[in-house]
Amino acid sequence: MDFGASIFFTDYSISPAALAPAMEARGFESLWAPEHSHIPTSRRSPYPGGGDLPKSYYDVLDPFVALAAAAVVTKTLLLGTGVCLVIQRDTIQTAKLVASLDQISGGRFLFGIGGGWNAEEMEDHGTAFESRFKKMREQIEAMIQIWTKSKPEYHGEFVNFDPMMTWPKPIQKPHPPVIVGGAFPHAARRAIRYGQGWIPVAGRGDIADQVPAFRKMVEESGRDPATLPISMFSAKDDLDTLKRFRDLGVARVTVSLPSAPSDQVLPILDRWAEHKAKLGG
Repeated sequence: MDFGASIFFTDYSISPAALAPAMEARGFESLWAPEHSHIPTSRRSPYPGGGDLPKSYYDVLDPFVALAAAAVVTKTLLLGTGVCLVIQRDTIQTAKLVASLDQISGGRFLFGIGGGWNAEEMEDHGTAFESRFKKMREQIEAMIQIWTKSKPEYHGEFVNFDPMMTWPKPIQKPHPPVIVGGAFPHAARRAIRYGQGWIPVAGRGDIADQVPAFRKMVEESGRDPATLPISMFSAKDDLDTLKRFRDLGVARVTVSLPSAPSDQVLPILDRWAEHKAKLGG
């Protein structure tokens, strides 16, 4: 089981260029950057975590910029969006961002995606909350065409373009893994349909039941469960819980780091590096 970390990079947190090499030196496998373009002041949509929305949601840096900074100061650390709100982004431009970051990183990019929860935020981008997941599927299908074809085209309800030429193509073949975030069972079904992995959030629902149920769904779809690894986000700082995930065959766990300076973040990394050593990650 691999270990990663996610963080809302801000102008007051540890920087990507400082955190990434510190993680690599401690043997972490992956760094994940989430995103929100903005937070509308209406606050109609409740925060899924409960309570007040953390300030970092308003302040977070663009994930592609942050991960590009991390890419140039590391050699082995995988770099992921955790998650990219593709439904709020232009499809063609995002495909180029993914390919460009995969090129800059030498093929180390992981494309974590999600449909989002903030209806007002996505409405400001012209996306309807009710149809966001169909739009996301079309966007990923279209991006795969862009990444893998010399003259891609796509014709759907939400994404539509005639044959084009666009480079660079990603280093990873056929393309960087698309890892679908969200809860069981709906996001799990989306991961099975067009993803190369699934990102559930630890602590939401009964994970002990969800992991075997997910693998059963994968097998029933005709896919090999080995092609859909599970990335458990926001894992609890508890060795027994981490052992449980390892024994369930979870591919990676990630710790959610605070949007804080180095003197607060690095001790957390050190503690998790100890967990990793004890579990053989």
